[in-house]
Amino acid sequence: QVQLVESGGGLVQPGGSLRLSCAASGLSFSIYAMTWYRQAPGKQRELVATITSSSSTNYPSSVKGRFTISRDNAANTVYLQMNGLKPEDTAVYYCNALFQGYSYWGQGTQVTVSS
Repeated sequence: QVQLVESGGGLVQPGGSLRLSCAASGLSFSIYAMTWYRQAPGKQRELVATITSSSSTNYPSSVKGRFTISRDNAANTVYLQMNGLKPEDTAVYYCNALFQGYSYWGQGTQVTVSS
C-alpha cells in the first residue's frame, strides 16, 4: 500500500522559513517524479515545485528563488525548503508521486504565514 506522509507545516511569520517533508512508502520512490502542490481556501490547487527522477527541478514564478525542492532517494523522502514566506503562501501543502499514470497523494500539511 502506497503512503505519502507530509510533515513540517505550521505557523510562521512573514519572511520566515519552513521545511516540509514528504515520506513515501510502498513504491519504488526513485523512479517517481515528486511534486509539491498547495491549495488555499476558495482557490484551485496549484503546483509549487517539481523534481524529476533525475533530479531536474521546476518552479512557478510565484515561488522561484524562495522555495527549493530536493529529494533523498535513500530515505524515500522529498523536501520543500521555503524561505521568505509571504501571507499569500498560506495553504495546505500536498505532495504527489507520479510515474506513467500512477499518481499518489499525501494528506497535506497546513502552512500559515501570519504576524
